[in-house]
Amino acid sequence: MAARAAEYSSLALVIPASTFVGYGIGYWLDTRFGTTWLSIVFLILGSVAGFVSLIKQILRDSKNDGA
Repeated sequence: MAARAAEYSSLALVIPASTFVGYGIGYWLDTRFGTTWLSIVFLILGSVAGFVSLIKQILRDSKNDGA
């Protein structure tokens, strides 16, 4: 029970962290190439990566509960 709570609390940090990292990469690429749109693209990609991680964890847990 405590292990599952730790997994879910870590997911609460993964989503904002992946969003921030995605934006950081995009911002760095924008300054490197002189563009303005890469930060938005990587912000979206980071957000999607965080939600994919959340969905994978939920599917894993629901699969283990049914067994």
